[in-house]
Amino acid sequence: MTTAEIMFAQPGDAAIDRKQEARKVLWALLAALFIHLLVAFTLASLGGVFSPALPIEEKPVELTIVDLSTPPPVVPKNPAFMETDESKRSAEAPKEKTFESNANSIAASQQPATGGMPLPSQQGIDRPGVDLETHQYSLPNEGAQSEQFAMLTSTPTPTVRPSVVRTPEQPRAAYRAQKRQTRLSGSITNRGVSAVNAIGTPLGRYRKALYDAVGSRWYYYVSRQGDLISIGTLRLVFSVDRSGHVANLKIVENSSNESFANVCLQSVLEIQLPPIPEDVADTLPAEGLDEEMSFTMYAN
Repeated sequence: MTTAEIMFAQPGDAAIDRKQEARKVLWALLAALFIHLLVAFTLASLGGVFSPALPIEEKPVELTIVDLSTPPPVVPKNPAFMETDESKRSAEAPKEKTFESNANSIAASQQPATGGMPLPSQQGIDRPGVDLETHQYSLPNEGAQSEQFAMLTSTPTPTVRPSVVRTPEQPRAAYRAQKRQTRLSGSITNRGVSAVNAIGTPLGRYRKALYDAVGSRWYYYVSRQGDLISIGTLRLVFSVDRSGHVANLKIVENSSNESFANVCLQSVLEIQLPPIPEDVADTLPAEGLDEEMSFTMYAN
């Protein structure tokens, strides 16, 4: 005997069929709506591409003219200065004008070159600054005049001698600063007494006169007030205007005491210098000759 399966219709089959039909209709509507939206978006995009572009507002062209034919003058700073001692003066100028000075000098070194600076190599003490020789300071005697044109504010009154007594006149003694030969390692190969390549210029001679004027006053006051001064260093800055007057004097460092500061300030304020030569003044900044000086008291 075979078995046949007979499927009978269930009571909910009709309702299921109707739900499926409604679902198909809903999906068809959604698909149609999506197609319409897609077509509308595409048309809008294509319309923007093919539509004529709006005219761009033109801005006026600005032209700036800069006159480069006459550039502003560049005022050089003070060149490096190195004082030339009388014993090292040279009639001819060096080929390499390394330093500016009060006189010409030709570079020479006591020892073979041991460094890279344009200085001689020599033995000495380790101190800031550059001293090529050793000698004590000397002040001008009565009636003496500085080598250049430095003047002191107070001139000693000469002693009146009886006319019947004739005494030989003392030779003029100019001011000379104290020097202590410093240890140097330089590049100069020419053997001889320590010297540098320096060229004598009007500005160099003016600066030498300035240093002599300040130095002679400073040693004078230090010798009189040495017991009031402490060991230390003072550094100050100032300028000398075209008329030769000191201006903008200011202490920037002082490791000594107030007495030493007063001596240094007084030494600068009391100097009298002639006007800076016009051709020299034209090469300097508007405020004149800018200077920085250091004064040091060492232990004996």
